[in-house]
Amino acid sequence: MCLCVLAVMAESSILWAQDQFSCPICLDLLKDPVTIPCGHSYCMNCITDCWNQDDQKRVYSCPQCRQTFTPRPALNKNVVFAEMVEKLKKIEVQTARPALSYAGPGDVECDVCTGRKYKAVRSCLLCLNSYCQCHLEQHDSFFKDKRHNLINATGRLKEMICSQHDRLLEVYCRTDQQCICLLCTINEHTNHDTVSAKAERTEKQKQLSDIQRKLQKRIHEREKNIQELKEAVKTHMLSAQAAVKDSERIFTELMRSIERRRSEVIQMIRDREKTEVSRAEELLKQLEQEIDDLSRRDAELQQLLHTDDHIHFLQSFESLSVLPESTKNINVSSLLSYDDVGESVSMLREKLEDLCNEEMHKISGRVTYMEIVATSELKTINEFLQYSRQLTLDSNTAHNYIRLSEGNRVATFIGADQRYPVHPDRFHDFFQVLCRESVCGRCYWEIEWNGMSGVHISVSYKSIRRKGSGFECGFGLNDQSWRLFCSKSRYSFCHNSIKTELPVISSSCKIGVYVDHSAGILSFYNVFDTMTLIHRVQTTFTQQLYPGFRIYLGSTVKLLSL
Repeated sequence: MCLCVLAVMAESSILWAQDQFSCPICLDLLKDPVTIPCGHSYCMNCITDCWNQDDQKRVYSCPQCRQTFTPRPALNKNVVFAEMVEKLKKIEVQTARPALSYAGPGDVECDVCTGRKYKAVRSCLLCLNSYCQCHLEQHDSFFKDKRHNLINATGRLKEMICSQHDRLLEVYCRTDQQCICLLCTINEHTNHDTVSAKAERTEKQKQLSDIQRKLQKRIHEREKNIQELKEAVKTHMLSAQAAVKDSERIFTELMRSIERRRSEVIQMIRDREKTEVSRAEELLKQLEQEIDDLSRRDAELQQLLHTDDHIHFLQSFESLSVLPESTKNINVSSLLSYDDVGESVSMLREKLEDLCNEEMHKISGRVTYMEIVATSELKTINEFLQYSRQLTLDSNTAHNYIRLSEGNRVATFIGADQRYPVHPDRFHDFFQVLCRESVCGRCYWEIEWNGMSGVHISVSYKSIRRKGSGFECGFGLNDQSWRLFCSKSRYSFCHNSIKTELPVISSSCKIGVYVDHSAGILSFYNVFDTMTLIHRVQTTFTQQLYPGFRIYLGSTVKLLSL
């Protein structure tokens, strides 16, 4: 008889016995069973508690048949029932079997069951059948002297069979990139590069792990992008709100004749805020969707990594190993101040009506944008050269001990007064010089230096102080400038007097400087056969930048033509 039928019959018998020896009050198996005069049986504690509630009436009844008793009957343990209950408990333990459950949607059905099928627990790769627990025991008993390859139940057995030879797919052909059977290796795939499916899965699993790491890294980057974007939106909205408040305060003091202009400015700020926030929110949705897609792919990869079905792994590998399309890298930056708007509005208050049109033009040009730039990282020299900028040194900024030559493209520390004319832009105490040209957008330039003492390569706001020996004048010692120090034995970076020591990664004296003003990126590179990153800064630039240099005794800096 089928083990499934036996299991069901045994289970039915146990259920019937449990029903016969259950307490009608607590519904569990009888504990210390007693039988009252009407013939019904209860747990000693259950019937005692029940009759204790009837003590005041002094009339006691059976909870089932309601027969009454006076006086209260004495309760004695039913020894026969007690023994029967103990035997029933032992039978339950002995006949306990793994729970059988019918196959539901998505479950693998037992191939041997007839009628309504039970859920399969294992599949045999030799018999090409899936078995429920009962039929699995039959299978193991019948083939106990033979070794059959069992795996967790799978509904993909047909896909694991060679369509030409009806043999198990257990070999992978690297030449044709497909799973084959042993007969295929001596026929259609003779002399091809073949390995076992298990060996190929091991190899590709390493690749899959690398892909998964890349996915997780990209998820982390996108989460970081989202956080930066949210912070930029918040700051931008606060700045816009402050600008609106200041503008309203100033415009209320103006004459009625410029009331219309006030409304235009407010609307302009509101429109810009709405436009920029709308752009940011749309990008947020794209980033969140990409994270969802990446997380879903990561979950699929995780599931694939743990499957013991080699064929499913290999057949799914190609489609899952291709990374989903990526949103471009996100750099978030914002020129956050709306102060210029308020200043321009204050100027309007002091001018006549005929100047309004001219000044409104200035206001319109000073409403700031929130920069959200999707950039791809530059890597090769040619990629940087497309942003190359030709620079010249500004003689009006050069310290008197610095000599300029070769068309103001070379600066050398001489240590002797060059007798430059007096100029308010000239550095008086620090041996420094700025370039004439400012840096905006994306710019790249190269310099070559020499000398034992090293040089400072910097970018600075034009507003940096020129007179004095304090930190407010030196490159890298204030919040107006950023500088890289280079010597034969030491590199360091400094901004606002916070210094970072850097490893000396090359003996090259050629340095490339890359600025993406709107994205807030400043990068320094060693330039030789390849570009080697020395240091990168991510910040927010609020003014135009001017390249500059600080030179020590015996050192020279040359701006290269690109």
